[in-house]
Amino acid sequence: MRIAVDAMGGDFAPLETVAGSVRAARELDPLTKLYLRGDRAAVEAELRKHGPVPAKIEVRHATETVGMDEHPALAIRKKKDSSIGRAVDMVKAGEADAMMSAGNTGAVVVAATLKLRTLEGVDRPAIAAVMPTVSGRPCVVLDVGANVDSSAARLAEFAAMGAVYSRIILGRENPVVGLLSIGGEDIKGNDTTKEAFSMLESGPLNFRGNVEGHDLFEGATDVAVCDGFVGNVVLKTAESVARAIGHWMKIEFKASPARMFGALMLTGALRSMKKRMDPDMYGGAPLLGVNGVCIITHGASRSNAIFHAIRVASESVYHHLNAAIVEELGKACGKT
Repeated sequence: MRIAVDAMGGDFAPLETVAGSVRAARELDPLTKLYLRGDRAAVEAELRKHGPVPAKIEVRHATETVGMDEHPALAIRKKKDSSIGRAVDMVKAGEADAMMSAGNTGAVVVAATLKLRTLEGVDRPAIAAVMPTVSGRPCVVLDVGANVDSSAARLAEFAAMGAVYSRIILGRENPVVGLLSIGGEDIKGNDTTKEAFSMLESGPLNFRGNVEGHDLFEGATDVAVCDGFVGNVVLKTAESVARAIGHWMKIEFKASPARMFGALMLTGALRSMKKRMDPDMYGGAPLLGVNGVCIITHGASRSNAIFHAIRVASESVYHHLNAAIVEELGKACGKT
């Protein structure tokens, strides 16, 4: 298992990317090899903080870094030796089985799409985010940002890819698929979602019909499909609400000595709730549909998120995720 890591991607790189990589090298499959792409001096300086460098880690120099605020396509075209681009290059050349990055999401999507191309039967790749639910049964939401606009046929592709990811990586035997819309009835939605509804209803997936925003967290839907514009708004709104709740709880608990005492009594429960809501545990967001495994994690990732992103990259390769996607698309969309 060979995984190329964009060591310079993210708000806290290379400190956190290296720490997460060292943990992965020590805890994951002993046959896993990690290639850290980035500024050699900076990466090796961080590695030295963790004692003897594991033999499973190799540093590969890259002279450039794509900033979080850079235009994705321009950055990939101009910065030929960026850590993102070089990590993708390794997958393309067969030197790595997967890559992961906490860097500029758009740049990863552009680099992977241009250099790796899409799988057979895939029109456009999609970013899938895994969201916690009240039942503990995670929901895969896609697309959350790779495609602002999507046709009905493309939404059907996303549904098939999301179902495969839910089954193989999250362990759902027969994933329940829903189409994100403004009402549960099949007459609700715009022309695109209505057409997608018809396609999914007649296909082989376990399609429950339209789902609304509140359904995402109830735990009855394993895969929720939408275009990247809607999905990105949903994802960022959910993240913002989670932060706001945490902020409000801190304010209320500090309002009086009695409440502070109560908070101490609830420490265990609060820690469990925080762990349940922690998106890091799900290992970032896979870019589904490209001819290679690419895992994208958020820019503010700490070492725990990096570790789990590498873990999911490894699991995706081990379980032949892309081969399963091609097979599922052949059944769902008649493209193979």
